[in-house]
Amino acid sequence: MVLKAAIVGSVLAGLAQAAQPGAASPVAAPMRDLDWGKLNILHTTDTHGWHGGHLKESQYSADWGDYISFAEHLRKLADEKGIDLLLVDTGDRVEGNGLYDASSPKGKYYYDIYREQDIDIICTGNHELYQAPTADEEHRQTVPNFKNTYLASNLDYIDPLTGERMPMAQRYRKFQTKNQKLDIVAFGFIFDFTVNANNTVVQPVEETIKEQWFQDAIREKADVFVVIGHVGLRMQEFKDIFTAIRDQNWFTPIVFLGGHAHIRDATAYDSNSIALASGRYFETIGFLSVDGDLKRSFDVPSSSSSLPKHTSFSRRYIDNNLLGLYHHTGLNETTFPTEHGRNVTAIIARARKELDLDYNFGCAPKDLWMTRAPYPDDNSIYTWLETEVLPDVAVNADRSEVPRLVILNTGAIRFDIFKGAFTRDTTYIVSPFTSTLSYIPDVPYEVARKVIILLNRSGPIFHAAMADSSVPDVRFMGIPEQFDPTTYSRRQQQQHASDSASDFGSSQQKPLFNSNESPMEPALVEGYTTEDDIGNDGDDAVHSVIDFYAVPNCIQTEIGVPEGEEDKPDSVDLVFVDFIQPWVLLALKFSGGEQYGNKDVRPFIDGKTFTELMEEWIKKNWRQDCS
Repeated sequence: MVLKAAIVGSVLAGLAQAAQPGAASPVAAPMRDLDWGKLNILHTTDTHGWHGGHLKESQYSADWGDYISFAEHLRKLADEKGIDLLLVDTGDRVEGNGLYDASSPKGKYYYDIYREQDIDIICTGNHELYQAPTADEEHRQTVPNFKNTYLASNLDYIDPLTGERMPMAQRYRKFQTKNQKLDIVAFGFIFDFTVNANNTVVQPVEETIKEQWFQDAIREKADVFVVIGHVGLRMQEFKDIFTAIRDQNWFTPIVFLGGHAHIRDATAYDSNSIALASGRYFETIGFLSVDGDLKRSFDVPSSSSSLPKHTSFSRRYIDNNLLGLYHHTGLNETTFPTEHGRNVTAIIARARKELDLDYNFGCAPKDLWMTRAPYPDDNSIYTWLETEVLPDVAVNADRSEVPRLVILNTGAIRFDIFKGAFTRDTTYIVSPFTSTLSYIPDVPYEVARKVIILLNRSGPIFHAAMADSSVPDVRFMGIPEQFDPTTYSRRQQQQHASDSASDFGSSQQKPLFNSNESPMEPALVEGYTTEDDIGNDGDDAVHSVIDFYAVPNCIQTEIGVPEGEEDKPDSVDLVFVDFIQPWVLLALKFSGGEQYGNKDVRPFIDGKTFTELMEEWIKKNWRQDCS
């Protein structure tokens, strides 16, 4: 593979007005240019409602309106160069930010905001499918909003009125690019997701690629195959799709755009393919270019001397901030915003105001980190939950005298808490889910105490879950960044969750150079220093290193349980977030509680989600005045 991305010596200078009121202004950083090819792609994934940008993080503070302006300028540049630019999104657009979650119904403003971007290929993520109403709205709004570009290669929808099962959208799309007249055959997949709502059906990829429509599609005459999917790049689903396409198309370039793992990542399945994942939470806009002799004969060469030349690829992870967007377009604060982009920025600002997302519940006394601090540690958000929040909120008045073990999965927390105002928006950013607390009463202590060990060690549970289709993959309990160890083994963290907190270690992402080497270089802002299978030059802005510490699948708080082994109670209430019920019951089975099943699970606190309980704790315990 030829990769042409080279570091550029320029340094961004000047200041930019943040897109949303109160957003942090971006900070200058050394930059790498985009490397254009004949076919170019902008890619977003796992945006999770962050379309207003990151108000507290300078390097990701641009909003969806700015992205619209950026895309319009890059399309114009592509037209001027006589090359092509496509926009792609690979799902998980919902759940994770007040702009989506705080409205009633959820997404009241989001759908109209999101549709303003002109996207050429779009597919579904698992978060669009967890809840039946969310899947309904995806089918009722997003699919028609992107009628000609929404792809659902292995996803069906069940009409609630007729019971009819139908494709969520078209299975694939063949189209020709504007300038190079390249014939593109595109697919849109989701990984083999099993905990979707009952109004959707996800067909395993292994079965889908055997269907006649897919076999016909991969025999279409294509200059480039583009496979988008809510799939991690190292997951088997993409490998199976690649093998099926390559078996029929020996030399045609194949481009994969993935997601789900919430990381920046790139790899290649052979010398004529590339796969790109573009981060999470609208921190990253991925840029991928394909160059070479793309418009060529489809016939198999008659001799080795006539084999097609290899295609060249380049990738760039663009920080979503205005200074970077100015740099890549050659524009500035005055010339960059388009009328369309400004209008969308204004719509976002009005929506945020109507949702009162800046309403302050309390003031965080310090930063609390998911993975930037070890667990346990005073700076860990999970230690805070375990030692301060859960003991106060996990209370059932009728069972207050009964000792209890309270288990929360780390995947229930989606983002860090920054020192300062904890707002209505922050609540949904940190924990956007509707999970409640459930419990099984009077479980023998010797049985209950083993559950957390099994949930984190995962060995017997993992093997049992693999054999039982009714139990989801155990990795869904943890944070997405650790879903597939191979996706972060080199760049972030190689250690797996185990039964002891001391087994969780630290891994530093390597900085690209020492910021103190030249007095002309600005102080680097902490951020992504990505090393993928292509190299360590993918990030457009050069950052300083961030520590990454692995976290367990679950944490546990013991309430009313004496410390001394001789004083342990005979039985306890086993309390847990309802989302992890399948795994808790499986762990009980392996720890000696074979008799427990769904019939034994009861609501622990009626009518309140864990997110609401956390919000109440903050109102009570953190002062309101952030000055």
